[in-house]
Amino acid sequence: MRQCQILGLTGSTALAAGGVSAGALPVREMLAPGSGRAALGLVGAYFGLVVLIAAWALVGRAVRGPRPPGRRELLMTLMLWAAPLVVAPPLFSRDVYSYLAQGAMVDAQLDVYAHGPSHLGGPLTAEVAPLWRDTPAPYGPVFLALAAAVARSPDLSAFSTEQITTGVLGMRLVALLGVAAMALCLPRLARYCGTDPSMALWLGALNPLVLLHLVSGAHNDAAMLGLLGVGLVAALGGRPVVAVTLITLAALVKAPAALGLVAVVVLWARQATSARAPRLSAGRRAGPWWAPRLSAVRRTGPRQSARAPRLSAGFAVLGVLAVCAATTAVTTAVVGTGYGWLTALDTPVSPENWSLTSTLGRMTGALLSGAGDTLAAGARFAAPAWHLFGLAATAVAVLLAWRRHHVLRPVHALGLSLTAVALLGPAIRPWYVLWGLFLIAAAGPGRSLRRMFATMSGIFALAVLPSGFAPDAAQLMLAVSGGLLALTALWGAHRFAHRPVGSTA
Repeated sequence: MRQCQILGLTGSTALAAGGVSAGALPVREMLAPGSGRAALGLVGAYFGLVVLIAAWALVGRAVRGPRPPGRRELLMTLMLWAAPLVVAPPLFSRDVYSYLAQGAMVDAQLDVYAHGPSHLGGPLTAEVAPLWRDTPAPYGPVFLALAAAVARSPDLSAFSTEQITTGVLGMRLVALLGVAAMALCLPRLARYCGTDPSMALWLGALNPLVLLHLVSGAHNDAAMLGLLGVGLVAALGGRPVVAVTLITLAALVKAPAALGLVAVVVLWARQATSARAPRLSAGRRAGPWWAPRLSAVRRTGPRQSARAPRLSAGFAVLGVLAVCAATTAVTTAVVGTGYGWLTALDTPVSPENWSLTSTLGRMTGALLSGAGDTLAAGARFAAPAWHLFGLAATAVAVLLAWRRHHVLRPVHALGLSLTAVALLGPAIRPWYVLWGLFLIAAAGPGRSLRRMFATMSGIFALAVLPSGFAPDAAQLMLAVSGGLLALTALWGAHRFAHRPVGSTA
């Protein structure tokens, strides 16, 4: 395990060092993509990235081995690998600059749900990616309050490079708190769900996507998932009001977390049904409190047993709605941003987005455009039509997940639902995969499902350049060269470690 830790630390250090010249730097520090330093940084960053993924895979093999590492050792590994990325420039996305601009707008009492960062003016606006400069914020008041606290400045027109760097570190601190909550929740969720806590930590916290996009990229998904995880622990522990409050706060960071309220309804209803059922003898109460008490229901009589779950479900739905509404109203009133985020959720999809439905929409539009004047008129409707189809498919997938798994595995059903939302939506980013993966890591019942998500994590980790921009041919070749260099070094190290005893060659 010590060798895996050192290997992963080597990878994250090389990645952080490469990011100094090839990362998502402030515009005043950006290098020309064709410069020697930028090229060397890109090679170094992808060298470190491949080494980090290899170290993560080796830790996974150790977790499945006869003497798996414990929770404390895995958490220490996470901190060790994350340390170089905490002090590095932002990597793989420029979204953190958008967060700072939106926070500065809230601090300046500008309506972030009616205007984009360009309305702010000043040097901070130049840091935002051009696509998002005129886009209103799609985030809830909880996250905007955190961003405003970080971005507070007496003079937005003179936002210096030092202030931008300090703001990035502040947003990264918010993300680190979310990652810490995720890492602490995963073992408890795994125990509640009857899975291996070490495997949950490996897949859900040590995952390269967590290190690259939540720690280094400082994405607000970390805060959303941290609050969601703590809320689910509260729900499974029999504290539904606390759970609804926390999950509502998570949804007021990013809307997808609202699906977690469905899990609370299921668990709260089950808790209420168990409370109404006659107490069982001590020898017949095996299993967690939320497991179905079929024997108790059998003893209550057919009419009572049919009515109790319906009453409990109705009570749970009303309770969740009441607590959710109260939490939303109080939070929105305190922050003072209003409810404009409800109408700003349909943010524009970038033209080059490679989600499944957007890709199919572009392909269909291209086919229609080349099929003659009659069909060319419908080309502009291709992408919206595929997006609507994706939303319908998402709804069907969510319903199937809950119908199949809600009885014994509500956390697993929630993980599948969030995965469907991420993969079938109109836009996808590599870190969106973490929405469902975080919960699948804790509740996934089968090895094949975990293996699929682990493979997906490795592929998505390689999908974006450290600068956050789409690559050109030269940058793609440099990235591939860095990855091949890492594979060669790993192969050489493996051969050296397994050379015959006494060999000098």
